[in-house]
Amino acid sequence: MNPPTIKELQTQKEILAAFPVMNQLRTHLDEKAYLDLVLEAKEKDMYRLFALYEQGEMAAVVGFKPMITLYYGRFVWVCDFVTEQHMRSNGYGERLLSYVHEWAKENNYDHVALSSGLQRTDAHRFYEEKMGYDRVSYVFKTSLDS
Repeated sequence: MNPPTIKELQTQKEILAAFPVMNQLRTHLDEKAYLDLVLEAKEKDMYRLFALYEQGEMAAVVGFKPMITLYYGRFVWVCDFVTEQHMRSNGYGERLLSYVHEWAKENNYDHVALSSGLQRTDAHRFYEEKMGYDRVSYVFKTSLDS
């Protein structure tokens, strides 16, 4: 049995193949909006998209971008992170997020940060108990629609 593999998704075909998994997290996006946003974020915002495969099946997906701010300094912001629903609790998320940590270290970033919806209590438990994340702030947003 081969161990899980992690691969960066770069082509449109690879990015689209991740849509069914990503759509479990980003349910408001259709396939076209998802592809357009990923391609624009890759071009303009250094967004990176990786998938973990188990026996050829996509088990988890993570999208992140390296950033620099006065608050965190040099860090990686995890924008999107989801494990295929029927494959959860098998360590795939832990393995993929650990990969992001290693990527950050290898590229001279000091922290990894993310935001998680208030209702996602299982995810919060995973971040805090399994991955050693601290709860450091609330995230606020407003719509600029008229």
